[in-house]
Amino acid sequence: MARFKSYDYRQRVMIPVSLEDQIMYGTFEYAIQELIENRLDLSPFHAKYRNDETGRPAINPKILLKIVLLAYSRGIVGSRRIEQACNENIIFLAMTCGYCPDHATIAEFVSGMPNQISPLFTQVLLICQEMGLLGGTYFAIDGCKLPGNASKKWSGTLKELKEKKESLEKKVDRLIQEHQEKDQDSSSNDNDSTDSPENFRKHQIERLNRQVERIKKFLDEAKPRIGKQKAELKSNVIDPDSAKMATSHGIIQGYNAQAIVDGKHQIILAGLASGEGNDNSQIPVLLPILKQNLKTIGYKKSDLKKVTFAGDSAYFSVENLKACAKEKLNAIIPDCNFRKRDPRLADQNKYQPKGHGKYPLAQFKYEEMKNQYRCPSGKILTSYAKQAMIHGRKCRLYVGKKEACGACHLRIQCMMKTAKRRTLAIPIQGQKLSITDAMKQKIDSEEGRKEYAKRMGTVEPVFANIRETKGLKRFTLRGKIKAGIQWLLWCMVHNIEKIANLGYSN
Repeated sequence: MARFKSYDYRQRVMIPVSLEDQIMYGTFEYAIQELIENRLDLSPFHAKYRNDETGRPAINPKILLKIVLLAYSRGIVGSRRIEQACNENIIFLAMTCGYCPDHATIAEFVSGMPNQISPLFTQVLLICQEMGLLGGTYFAIDGCKLPGNASKKWSGTLKELKEKKESLEKKVDRLIQEHQEKDQDSSSNDNDSTDSPENFRKHQIERLNRQVERIKKFLDEAKPRIGKQKAELKSNVIDPDSAKMATSHGIIQGYNAQAIVDGKHQIILAGLASGEGNDNSQIPVLLPILKQNLKTIGYKKSDLKKVTFAGDSAYFSVENLKACAKEKLNAIIPDCNFRKRDPRLADQNKYQPKGHGKYPLAQFKYEEMKNQYRCPSGKILTSYAKQAMIHGRKCRLYVGKKEACGACHLRIQCMMKTAKRRTLAIPIQGQKLSITDAMKQKIDSEEGRKEYAKRMGTVEPVFANIRETKGLKRFTLRGKIKAGIQWLLWCMVHNIEKIANLGYSN
């Protein structure tokens, strides 16, 4: 008969654990420990505490910051999961010195640092500068759309939300009527059961009433959000600062996380959580933050003139280009069609399906006497505007008729799928080269293409590290300010990891 060692779960075991030995040199937690204990100034947090003479001692903000950064580095975002890690994981226990803050304390600490997060971020940035991790010659900007802590079904214009409220009210009235009819039915004997249809209907009515009250309260306080096209944008009842955004994975309700990254070791220099899905107006908002951060770590204003500033085609707009020109940045931001003009990709069209793209201007014949254009199918495009600003240059507009373009047999070859009629924008001769045309010339040059090629290897791995490696794919806090706090904390995790791998490990 086989023999086995006996075991007894009732026995008590004392295990000697050195908390200091759990924080091993060269690890991420070691970098956090060294930075927070010896380098970062957390005195701005002290003003929040009022327990000098009365009240019990609070958990040191150093400990709270350590466990939040450590949790984020492992993809643990929720405060309850962080609390669980503090009770179960030996590394978290070592970082907290045995203190286990509850989830409410952790959540309040993270959401309550709007004035402390920027100084903290720049302090970490200063350490990166002292360790020689910043190049200061090549910056790249990019954004990543991340879901927020709100459902997109609660989004709409104020009119749509009012209609939703009325629809819910009608549904409540119908359920109440059904409930009253059932109450009058004396044959029903199971109304006292918790699983009965009547109890379920009661809970459903209560839930719908709460939803109605939430929408009503929002409508009483909300004002229409007007976009740049002078049209009302959709608001969200749960998180009014968030927005609906189109991504490659579908429509999300969330924030556009922006970052400017240094080219030497991919250190994040500035970050922002924006409630606007488009990137065509982000640079004017981010550049002042970048300038302030660089000034804090010792850069001069003239140093920006030596920087090459790269962004993808989503940032190609007059507003963004003017912001770069104002700061005298050597910007490299291509338009959407720059690859079509690249001679190295001249053969790419042969792989496209028939009908892909639009007929170029050369396919249209100008009739000077009548001041009109004739399209390849013989239809007329008449003058619509003598002067219009298109991408920063003055143009004359010529448009076709909807009924003619809509029924044209060459429609697929001539227009984009969503267009209703063909429009031609003809630049007015003799005007100064526009800022967008100048950028097109720059990106078409050999030097411009060479500089732009560095962008992907600079900024894309940063978002891959934060989203995929760290698993930080969703904001858990609501509101632009709190989402901004969370995004900067994630950026700090990325930068501290660079310090751990390239600074303390060397």
